[in-house]
Amino acid sequence: MKTRQENLFASKTLTYFLQLAETMNYTQAAQILGITQPALTQQIKKLERTVGAPVFFSIGKKLYLSDAGRTMLATTQQIFEIVNGALDKVQQSTSATEGPISIGFLSSMETIAFEKFFVNFNKLYPDVKISFDLLTRREIWDRLENNQIDLAVMYVPDESIKNWRAYDTKKIASDHLVFLHHDDKLANRKKVKLAAASKNDWVGYPPDYFISQLLSEVFKNKMVDEPEIKGQFTSPFSIIRFAQARDYVTALPYTFFLAHSDRITMHHADFDPAINFDVSFVYRNDKAKIPRIKLFFEEWDKYFAKKDYLSVLGDIESHQFGVK
Repeated sequence: MKTRQENLFASKTLTYFLQLAETMNYTQAAQILGITQPALTQQIKKLERTVGAPVFFSIGKKLYLSDAGRTMLATTQQIFEIVNGALDKVQQSTSATEGPISIGFLSSMETIAFEKFFVNFNKLYPDVKISFDLLTRREIWDRLENNQIDLAVMYVPDESIKNWRAYDTKKIASDHLVFLHHDDKLANRKKVKLAAASKNDWVGYPPDYFISQLLSEVFKNKMVDEPEIKGQFTSPFSIIRFAQARDYVTALPYTFFLAHSDRITMHHADFDPAINFDVSFVYRNDKAKIPRIKLFFEEWDKYFAKKDYLSVLGDIESHQFGVK
């Protein structure tokens, strides 16, 4: 017969507890976990029976951690960090030229430079199997926390990530937002003030996406009224097609614009002042010590030393590689 501790740690209860503690919302946590809300509720009740005390309490519609819940949260995070650290240490003794590397890539970002690098890397090391998944910010962070991906490719700094102490970053390229519009009077301007840009009807990403949150913060800091959003899409391709078809304006990363400028018919300008951020790898601290990931980074640096990341994106004629 299993002990109470074995029953607790052999289940997914702690993972469910962590997710609920992060969102403080049963409905949202259940959606992220891919289970029903009643199933999540039962798991939390199971945890409370094991602990012997409530781990959450509510005031109105708001959910809060109890004293027992805060103790469990700190302990659970330590448990996962110990387990993940042990797994990474085991991986440090494996071969550099074989085995899997799992990469989570922000789905709203441009992928073409990565695809070209993967082709080159696979020619050199065919026994290192790359898994490349397009994910939302929430999915990326959850998989990083649960050690389900080795590397994430994200925009940084990302204020939605709280536990940065367990992670390291490797910068890929500097990026910034480009204002895309249809105004012929502004066609020759290299820069556009935020106040002028806000007077138009916009199309953009959903509110919880990095670019939308970044823009909202910039508008607030500059004390400029946010524009009216006429449409929201998760794909930059959908955003640009909708903006071009309806004469709306938008703001997209320069890296995307650079890779697809031949298909974008809108005028473009930088914001004044510039809205900057970086494209970076994000990974747990010990991941870079794993031989195949260390090799991956070494080959990455060699590849983009010959032709830098932005130049690869800007080489539009080469983007149909391997496709006739």
